[in-house]
This record gives sequence, C-alpha cells and structure tokens, in this order.
Amino acid sequence: MKPDVDYIGVGCGAFILNEKNQILLSKRSKKSRNKAGYWTIPGGRVEFFEKVEDALKREIKEELGIDIKIIKLLSVTNDIINEENQHWISPQFLCKIVKGTPKNLEPKKCDEIKWFDIDNLPDKLTNTTMNGLKYLKIAYKNWFND
Repeated sequence: MKPDVDYIGVGCGAFILNEKNQILLSKRSKKSRNKAGYWTIPGGRVEFFEKVEDALKREIKEELGIDIKIIKLLSVTNDIINEENQHWISPQFLCKIVKGTPKNLEPKKCDEIKWFDIDNLPDKLTNTTMNGLKYLKIAYKNWFND
C-alpha cells in the first residue's frame, strides 16, 4: 500500500521568510510525485512515529541544508489532487532560518529555489501553498511589524 494513493498521506510545509519579507519557494521537477512544474513551499512527508515538527525540520535540512525555527502553525490543508489520484493532509508552519544558506540539495525533485516578494509570486502554485498564503499574509504582518 502506498501513502497518498491507497490511504491519506501526511505532509508538512514551511513558509520560510527572510529579512526582506520574501518567501522561499521551490519549483517541482518533472520527476516529482505530483504537481510537476508548480512552485511550492519546501517540506515533505511525515514518517511513521515522527512528530510533524521534527519531520519538517528534517525535510528542510535534507532539501535545503538549513536549520529552521518553527514560529507557529499557519494552517492545515486537505490537498486532494483528483487528476493524480492523491490525497494529502498538510500542516504549514511559519518558519525562519537559524543556520545556513538555502541550497537546492535535491535537484532531481526540485528544478530551482527562489525568494519571492509576498505580493509578486509566480502563477503556478500548489494548493497547499495557496491555502497557507491566506494565513501567512495575516501572520507575517504581525511578525515583521512588531
């Protein structure tokens, strides 16, 4: 049995913001399990017996080579991808970098990573990213304007 196809998969994602109020996104490669060519927040699958927060920190370290601090939970998305017969539940967290500079360490899964202004994002965004953005815009105002 396969997670996200035979049963609901659990993922996690990080809205990582920098000091310029920009968000870090990655572009999914043609070899991605779903949503190839779409921009998304970094993250990945939660493993069995792994806490969501620990999975997020592990995934970010594996994908980008950075350590993050989780600031707060932003939202939880039901990502039902009918055209690819997949279903994911994914909490998204507001995060900041505490160590390192982001690098694309998984070029087979991700074509590129890039910082974007919050009001100038690319068109092709994943459902999880779009849903979390609604909550991010509220949270980041309070975070950066305190």
